[in-house]
Amino acid sequence: MPEGHTLHRLARLHRRRFGGHPVAVGSPQGRFAAGAEIVDGRVLEAVDAHGKHLFQHYGPDLVVHVHLGLYGQFSDERLPAAQPRGLVRMRMVGRTHYADLRGPTACQLMTDAEADAVHARLGEDPLRPDADPDRAWARISRSRAPLATLLMDQSVIAGVGNVYRAELLFRHGLDPQLAGRALRREQWDALWADLVELMQDGLRRGRIETLRPEHAPGPRDPDEPSGRRVYAYRRTGEPCRLCGTPIAHGTHLARNLFWCPTCQPAAS
Repeated sequence: MPEGHTLHRLARLHRRRFGGHPVAVGSPQGRFAAGAEIVDGRVLEAVDAHGKHLFQHYGPDLVVHVHLGLYGQFSDERLPAAQPRGLVRMRMVGRTHYADLRGPTACQLMTDAEADAVHARLGEDPLRPDADPDRAWARISRSRAPLATLLMDQSVIAGVGNVYRAELLFRHGLDPQLAGRALRREQWDALWADLVELMQDGLRRGRIETLRPEHAPGPRDPDEPSGRRVYAYRRTGEPCRLCGTPIAHGTHLARNLFWCPTCQPAAS
């Protein structure tokens, strides 16, 4: 599933491609036909993201809400527009580019109040200027749930997925099964600051790279698979970059979990 930096990149791209101008909106697949007809030809006034959700504002009470889910994706292509290929839920056509949305979990037209309700259900997004880490800490510090659960709970922290969870816990030497209420405040402050920095870096790069400079492989390292500049995520059985212990793998709430048993020792 795309993590939060992907949605913020989409919001930034759509503001650049379509913002401030009328946008032709259609639904070649037909599942968003009614909503597309209402916003078709209207000016896209604003686009923002919150966690894994995208909000396109076409005017009062005209908000297109998109959740990509596991399989959703937007294309980004120059005009002229080609014939739609596959199941295109929504097509946006601007002055120079068009974008096709395929496979989202949600694509729906909302009122402002309904969009506000979605925002209210979501936790603190490290990439939003209005994020308040104290609100997330209030939830975490009272919870018996493990960090592996809390970091992926979108009502606590919005935008964190499997990759950021695995990498953040590794970078801070924390057992994924440590209860939230056992986390110290200074540990939380360090976690949040690091998460903000990591996600901002992901927003800039368009990919997640979490290795500190002293651990990064060379640009031509033949032993480093492409896109794997991480400490733990999907490195099952490979030696830990810090201590050499094989990276462990398990499941937690039906999601893959990766950690180093030595660098992230179980809480006593």
